[in-house]
Amino acid sequence: MAESPPPPNKATKEELLSKSVQELVINGGQPPDNYVYKNSTGGVPDVHTPLNEIPVIDLGNLKSSATTVEEELEKLRSALSSWGCFQAINHGMTSSFLDKVHEVTMQFFSLPMDEKLKYSREANNIEGYGNDIIFSDHQILDWTDRLILKVSPEDQRKFTFWPNNPTDFRDILLKYTMELSLITEVILKAMAKSLNLEDNCFLGQMGERSTMFTRFNIYPPCPRPDLVLGLKPHADGSAITFVLQDREVEGLQFLKDNQWIRVPVIPQALLINIGDQAEIMSNGIFKSPVHRVVTNSERERISVAVFCSPDSDIEIEPIGKLVNDSRPRLYKKVKNYADTYFQYYQQGKRAIDAVRY
Repeated sequence: MAESPPPPNKATKEELLSKSVQELVINGGQPPDNYVYKNSTGGVPDVHTPLNEIPVIDLGNLKSSATTVEEELEKLRSALSSWGCFQAINHGMTSSFLDKVHEVTMQFFSLPMDEKLKYSREANNIEGYGNDIIFSDHQILDWTDRLILKVSPEDQRKFTFWPNNPTDFRDILLKYTMELSLITEVILKAMAKSLNLEDNCFLGQMGERSTMFTRFNIYPPCPRPDLVLGLKPHADGSAITFVLQDREVEGLQFLKDNQWIRVPVIPQALLINIGDQAEIMSNGIFKSPVHRVVTNSERERISVAVFCSPDSDIEIEPIGKLVNDSRPRLYKKVKNYADTYFQYYQQGKRAIDAVRY
């Protein structure tokens, strides 16, 4: 009989707060107990999941001839109402530029720990370098280290958290997020057109001071991928989320029809999913999908996620033309959705359930 693996280690809250996941890996041993999922099957369910066809949308076709646009709009509507996500190709960014985004991400996480700690997040603030904010002693932590930066509105950027090393980090981030701002407008208008609405129905609810956060992620190798997740199951609190996946290592999975579906790596594609706020605006026609990241025992994985959300001072609600006798209003008006989202997230709950009728 094979020898049983050693049990996970216990760790105090103070120890967890003082150590990054990268440090835990360097120190060796088993994952601390606070990272371990315990359920009736003994760990993380369904790690070996099927590789289904996540829809692929050609963003160039959304701006081309009438016939092509109509076909792509129908594909977009189908993707967002059934999956809530799609892989975007022909988005206008070159492969060499996306390689540079990957490169500065990896360079930052490869810095010495004392250098990264210069950008540490403050207590109970998501912005900066670190890992999970701890809300309770029973919280299960994600096997990841992150750097979270607010990019928009411009006057809310906290440059003390923006790395000076790599030297081109800031320029790359600003160029990347500027490109994504343009793509966001294209997608929001296409979402409206796909539902036969006025172009600006979704865009108008974003406001003049919509927010954009960028989250750089590293998922170090984990000795127990059967017990530990890189990112707990959740849906996003944004309107739209962009994910630049690792160039080689899979890990992102979406929950569809009660089954976890692996997201394949398509070179240079952007994985785009809608968040809760777009589901609210669409009165539930478009689905904010639950997703997670699994760990890998052999290889580390990086990704860059960008979250685009409405101005926190604007009240959002289902678009009027999407509410009728056959489809009653499903959600209340909501303002500053992100305010409570993260506490729900860390508890493994869905914030959108609190605004349903």
